[in-house]
Amino acid sequence: MLLQNLLHYANAFGLSLSSVQNALMAPAFPQDEWDSLKEQVEGRLFQTKPFAYPCFSGSVSSPECDLVRSDYKTMRTQYPSAYTQTQWETCQATSEGCLIDPTSPSSISSTAKHCSQGSVPQYFIDVSSPKDIAAAFNFSKTTKTPLVIKNTGHDYNGRSSAPGSLALWTHNLKNMSFDPEFLSEGCSRSQRKPAMTVGAGVQWGEAYKFADAHNITIVGGADQNVGVVGGWLQGGGHGSLSNVMGMGVDRVLQFSVVTPDGQYRIANECQNEDLFFALRGGGGGTFGVVMDASILASPRITLQAVFLKFSPNVSVTEEMWSIMAANGLKWANDGWGGYSMAQVLILVNPKLTKQEAQESLADLLDFGERLERNGVAGFQMTVTELPSWYDFFEMFVEGNVATTGTSLALASRLVSKSNFATPQRRAELVSGLLAADAATPGLIILMTTPASTPSSGMTSVNEAWRSSLYHVTVISPWNWNATKEEQTSHYEKASASIDNLRNITPDAAYFNEADVYEPSYKVAFWGTHYPELLRIKRKYDPDHLLDCWHCVGWNPQSERFSCYL
Repeated sequence: MLLQNLLHYANAFGLSLSSVQNALMAPAFPQDEWDSLKEQVEGRLFQTKPFAYPCFSGSVSSPECDLVRSDYKTMRTQYPSAYTQTQWETCQATSEGCLIDPTSPSSISSTAKHCSQGSVPQYFIDVSSPKDIAAAFNFSKTTKTPLVIKNTGHDYNGRSSAPGSLALWTHNLKNMSFDPEFLSEGCSRSQRKPAMTVGAGVQWGEAYKFADAHNITIVGGADQNVGVVGGWLQGGGHGSLSNVMGMGVDRVLQFSVVTPDGQYRIANECQNEDLFFALRGGGGGTFGVVMDASILASPRITLQAVFLKFSPNVSVTEEMWSIMAANGLKWANDGWGGYSMAQVLILVNPKLTKQEAQESLADLLDFGERLERNGVAGFQMTVTELPSWYDFFEMFVEGNVATTGTSLALASRLVSKSNFATPQRRAELVSGLLAADAATPGLIILMTTPASTPSSGMTSVNEAWRSSLYHVTVISPWNWNATKEEQTSHYEKASASIDNLRNITPDAAYFNEADVYEPSYKVAFWGTHYPELLRIKRKYDPDHLLDCWHCVGWNPQSERFSCYL
């Protein structure tokens, strides 16, 4: 993979691979400082050009540009300069960037003549060891160069890009191992537990395959391209098994992390406990650079699953969401998790037998039978038992990945159990969901909260996760060549859409999928934990080498945020 990426850059610059490997960038600081950094990281320091650069620097029919166009909406996570949402490759404040039309990447617009660095980091280190990270921290402290941490670039708030920055690219840390009797380091008093240790570059699709091959189950997200132990894990990641089996932060046993003082540390319940607490929900890119994490592995599980789909029909959507609301508390207690959009419902359960599942979902199965009898357009319904999580993932989830190569605003809200408590509250909730989906089509209901998993008191996510049943997201996309004013309007539109739920729910949102301009973000992301997280931030990062948008202790006046609107 590294070779493929180096070839991409070599071709983009019209250079040989060896010249890319050996060349230093035009220094912004004395040459000897760059020489020293490159030597310390054993040559893995590279200049970063925007992903679409080859289509502007030479012929649009060149093999290099063809590679960009073929991968523009599919393989972006493999490149250090590419981001899932393309506005984070640009400087939105100045409308500078290097994008092509994602709806027609085979043709380069005649208006697309300018390519600038935007928010793409100037340089990146292909991280392979803790000493690479320590060298980067020292370099940042000496030169005041901003640092960002990047694996896949799946970041809706732009935290892994910044103008003029140095990126720590962790994507090639692909180590995975399974220990059926894992003991957290220094924890003689703890019981041994089965654990899967995962490097910072591993993505969920890779992790699920590994887990299945070892007859184990791990709790993760729905998008196979998202990283396992970076922002997802540290910011409160969750999935359709989280109701019964907990969030990612509930299941992590140990982190290996390099803190901004350059020290390689092990953080678990027995050492560096405060750092362990902060990494379990305090947000990625804030307290250190995680090299790997060991997460609890459960035995292979049998799953009951339901898949329901129909063609767009507002009245049918309203009835489906009303049935979901009426059964929300019961279904959570019964162990169901899953996802819904206006025309889709996917449910999965690791607790019930086939007969118990049918009894639990009686209202939904009756609804499906009515849709079939009435000949509702596009109706499909599957009720099945599957022998493992990986089988469920392959059948229902694997193809549902985040839209890539486009720009969009996203906002989210946690929906409390209290919103399901009475017929009036349920009707209010359904009305809010319908209004939000009408304002910004594409609303997703994620039944992925740890509603049946009590808090250990040792995680730093907002405790509202435990008292919520839904996590809901909305989006508002824009064209690749949208103006600054148009982009601003879409951020406002997404925020106004989620107001339909903000107005009827407690102040809580998912850190990784929140409104970029989330009001009261400290409370929404961390509840009462923020003061303690800020204390830990100041302890481990007194020089503020790590900073990111709406992260703990962030500095809004920093130049690294100059490209935000």
